[in-house]
Amino acid sequence: MPWSSRGALLRDLVLGVLGTAAFLLDLGTDLWAAVQYALGGRYLWAALVLALLGLASVALQLFSWLWLRADPAGLHGSQPPRRCLALLHLLQLGYLYRCVQELRQGLLVWQQEEPSEFDLAYADFLALDISMLRLFETFLETAPQLTLVLAIMLQSGRAEYYQWVGICTSFLGISWALLDYHQALHTCLPSKPLLGLGSSVIYVLWNLLLLWPRVLAVALFSALFPSYVALHFLGLWLVLLLWVWLQGTDFMPDPSSEWLYQVTVATILYFSWFNVAEGRTRGRAIIHFAFLLSDSILLVATWVTHSSWLPSGIPLQLWLPVGCGCFFLGLALRLVYYHWLHPSCCWKPDPDQVDGARSLLSPEGYQLPQNRRMTHLAQNFFPKAKDEAALPVKG
Repeated sequence: MPWSSRGALLRDLVLGVLGTAAFLLDLGTDLWAAVQYALGGRYLWAALVLALLGLASVALQLFSWLWLRADPAGLHGSQPPRRCLALLHLLQLGYLYRCVQELRQGLLVWQQEEPSEFDLAYADFLALDISMLRLFETFLETAPQLTLVLAIMLQSGRAEYYQWVGICTSFLGISWALLDYHQALHTCLPSKPLLGLGSSVIYVLWNLLLLWPRVLAVALFSALFPSYVALHFLGLWLVLLLWVWLQGTDFMPDPSSEWLYQVTVATILYFSWFNVAEGRTRGRAIIHFAFLLSDSILLVATWVTHSSWLPSGIPLQLWLPVGCGCFFLGLALRLVYYHWLHPSCCWKPDPDQVDGARSLLSPEGYQLPQNRRMTHLAQNFFPKAKDEAALPVKG
């Protein structure tokens, strides 16, 4: 194997280790904060931290288990019996099991002198599932935890050292998940040279810069009206869920489990943009952007009229201008990304790839596993080329 290919495999292996470490670090800081709140007698804050952790973990295990159950029996080779896998997911260890499985396959491929195409494709298959799960965990747990810790700091009028550590690890986890997700989409592109690392960096930056003002606006409202923030979230979430349902998603292995994907996407849309349907998405993106911007402005206006309710000592006069600056910079980078760095692709079916299954052929005739879940998201994310869109549809 050429040194360049071995170097790429080693890089992917190291990135997998770092991604797992970032997940464990974020989990550890959240548990640390919950313990500190409980020791200080602030049991409600500790319960909220643990509730967000628990709900996100349950959703993650459901995704992982449903995908494993839908994968053909021969795809993953030697793995524990289904009962053991079910027990791992029941103990909230399914995601970590997938991480270990991905690292083991990556190490196996890197150690081989000439890894087979199937081993390489299978390593990509596992990594793509991890990328999707990490993105879901980011918006189901990390972004809400970041909002919660900011609201606690605003309401209490002081910031503890473990809260600053939690904020740093949250931003690290969000950045890593967005970068990993964008690179995973790149893996599914028919033409890999269309997209580079610079495109992923711009993608991460505009998402972070637009996410921060949204989180700050929700945190301000939560600090002022902690009893009403749940109603605010539920009202917007139901509207977004209806919007997702009307777009007719088809992501999960069977229609009976599609609801899990829809409620997750509705939660993501509460914080940021996420495309769930094919076709030109400019109109849908503008509608979502205007909807979220209007809601954030109303939340900030509520703070302006009730700012005296918050304790002194919080530099809100500095935070709000910084939030506005982040918003306009993120908007500019988003326009730059979609105008110059977002490619159109000619999506064509690959006869040598199947949806994560070993075919019943001889060992020399194995079809390569394809992660249709991530490919489906990539087809939604990257628009079809104009020449392909103009072609007539064949029966």
